Amino acid sequence: MSTFVTIIGTIGAVVLLYGYAMVSAGRMSGDGLTYQVLNFAGAATLMVNSAYHAAWPSAILNMVWSGIGVVTLSRLVARQASRRSGRAAGPAGVEGDTTPEPFDAGPFATEPANGGTVRMSLKPLEPGPAVAAHGDAADTTALACTAGPDRG
Repeated sequence: MSTFVTIIGTIGAVVLLYGYAMVSAGRMSGDGLTYQVLNFAGAATLMVNSAYHAAWPSAILNMVWSGIGVVTLSRLVARQASRRSGRAAGPAGVEGDTTPEPFDAGPFATEPANGGTVRMSLKPLEPGPAVAAHGDAADTTALACTAGPDRG
């Protein structure tokens, strides 16, 4: 049993270090689902390992770490579910409706250095020289993306 728990703890440590390295290298979003799952799984396995070896300070730390992971994962899942249900609620672009359709930036979501949020909007490109310079002017699928601070 001791060898099994040691292997579990080692895997947990590798998982935590991998997630941390990916976020630090900018290859994974720190507020994304993948990182949060890795973080929770690593902390939970290290909690089991630490408790088995009676390393109580480490076990308690990883128990709290896992608890934070559960709360964060719950919030992420709830947020994704509300986005999906919000999109399915009604047709987008109804005449007279000025509410922009939600845009999910996925793993590229970011916050400005001074805090706050960034609002992104997509709109079809208008025919003209800019469209012609980037390809077929008749292509109605081309979109322009603008980003700026969310002013409420």
